[in-house]
Amino acid sequence: MTKTMILGKDAALEDTISRLKGLLLDWGFDVEEASWLNPVPNVWSVHIRDRYCPYLFTNGKGTSKEAALASALGEFFERLNCNYFFADYYLGEQVANSEFVHYPQEKWFPFTESMPKGLMNESLWKFYDSDNDLRPVDLVDTNSGNIERGICALPYTQVADGKTYYIPMNIVGNLYVSNGMSAGNTKTEARVQALSEIFERSIKHQILSEGISLPNIPEEVLNRYPKVVEAIRELETHGFPIICKDASMGGKYPVISVTLLNPKEGTAFASFGAHPKFEVALERTLTELLQGRRLDQLNVFSPPSFELDDVKDHLNIEAHFIDSSGLIHWNFFKETPDFPFSDWNFGGATTESEYQALIGIFHEMEKDVYIMDFEHLKVYGCRIHVPGVSEIYPAIDLTWDNNNSCNSIREKILSCHELSQDELIELHNEIENKGLEDMLLVSHAIGVIPDADTVWADLRFGEFKAMLALAAKDHELSKAGIDWSLHFAPLKQERRLLYMCLQTLLQMEMDDTLNTNEYLPTVEKIYGKEMVDRAQKLIDGFEKFDGLHESDLSLKGFDMHQKLITSYEKLQRAKRIWAENNRTK
Repeated sequence: MTKTMILGKDAALEDTISRLKGLLLDWGFDVEEASWLNPVPNVWSVHIRDRYCPYLFTNGKGTSKEAALASALGEFFERLNCNYFFADYYLGEQVANSEFVHYPQEKWFPFTESMPKGLMNESLWKFYDSDNDLRPVDLVDTNSGNIERGICALPYTQVADGKTYYIPMNIVGNLYVSNGMSAGNTKTEARVQALSEIFERSIKHQILSEGISLPNIPEEVLNRYPKVVEAIRELETHGFPIICKDASMGGKYPVISVTLLNPKEGTAFASFGAHPKFEVALERTLTELLQGRRLDQLNVFSPPSFELDDVKDHLNIEAHFIDSSGLIHWNFFKETPDFPFSDWNFGGATTESEYQALIGIFHEMEKDVYIMDFEHLKVYGCRIHVPGVSEIYPAIDLTWDNNNSCNSIREKILSCHELSQDELIELHNEIENKGLEDMLLVSHAIGVIPDADTVWADLRFGEFKAMLALAAKDHELSKAGIDWSLHFAPLKQERRLLYMCLQTLLQMEMDDTLNTNEYLPTVEKIYGKEMVDRAQKLIDGFEKFDGLHESDLSLKGFDMHQKLITSYEKLQRAKRIWAENNRTK
């Protein structure tokens, strides 16, 4: 059987696919190929997911079907290794109190009112907390929420000095998201991928936010890569002009950009990709451009803009990070570039030489590189942070937009049915004082996966505050929350009618000049007697939290979330086996 080797990989595609599929089954993950796309020649993408828990999914891309599948499987292991599938969720009391929450290598730092000793180093503290605003409670991770246990931190090795420093899991989860994560056939292959991704996102951010004009890749250079040219020509025959640009900023960084224009819509969107080899970076950028997209799905982007403030706005840059759908400044398309074209290549023939070349660039930038290795799944993975370069969100978010902000009220929200009237108002006020946006989904804020077609799935804090006030019999707060819900919440029709009925009944009850009996017969004709009775029971406190099932920190009643926790236990088992094997060596 002929096996396929591609640039940048240390194993044949067929061997990678066979090995990764086998290991997934060994660890209890039954992954299916849910959908395939091949919109133009040499551009493939695939969506894979776990059959038991579809919240575990990844996408892969490549110039062939096998390359795309290997990419998706590699990303699946990357996200298992780095716990990324579970990063946004509360993992339950059992995990929070187990021998380890994230990894056997983690350390817990108990605290009182001051930061415990042993965390990070001076330069890391200076970067993450330059104004000394952080409190220990700000660094408690959201996955355990275990403030009594302390701050959970992970060991990262600084490449320059070879020393290990403990970085709080809270910082990792808040600022880096998925940036700098990778899995690979070998250690250096994975590290090259992680470092390349960091360059891609950092340089993309700089180019877009500064309105930098890039040089086009000359035709004679593109012609070296016939697969790329064939795909571009096919796109252009479908009416989508393609512009390929060198994003290396004069040969400094291993980054490429490919932009697709849509003349029918007057829009454009730019894809970026990185790798030490020019050819690999170009192919990755083109396949990323169409990953998960059919040709009839290229009409959701924006026209270029002359407003640089709009382009560099944080929300616009975040949109580029998520799916490249953000605004692009017109300067990006100027005929005169800000840098000359560079026919670059970094590193030599091996992934080891590529890794050393990328590390060298960061050290020339005077940036520290921190790496944590993962080998518990028998597929090497790593997570790399370059403070000042690889953050997706700014360090100030640790103070102002921390993902653990609802740790202290998670249990109260889940067990709201059991709260007294005073406790209900207290919770209402806590939500207000935390500055939680009314449109924010409650389940998202407390790290719980709601089941589809339940009230939890659509419940926002504005509506939840109305529920709290109703249960506490505070009619004025109830009326304000219901008014907000009717104006802003995306309510389903039955729930909208319930709130309209509640609004009407409350208005009559709160206005001493109105005689309810004068209006009630017509109210019942409009909403139906059953709906009126239902609303009145909520107002009188005989019923609470209409349609919202009771739960607690065991997360009973959240079936999909229970599947997520079951999947996490499969990972924990692999980590325990790895830790035991390493103890006996």
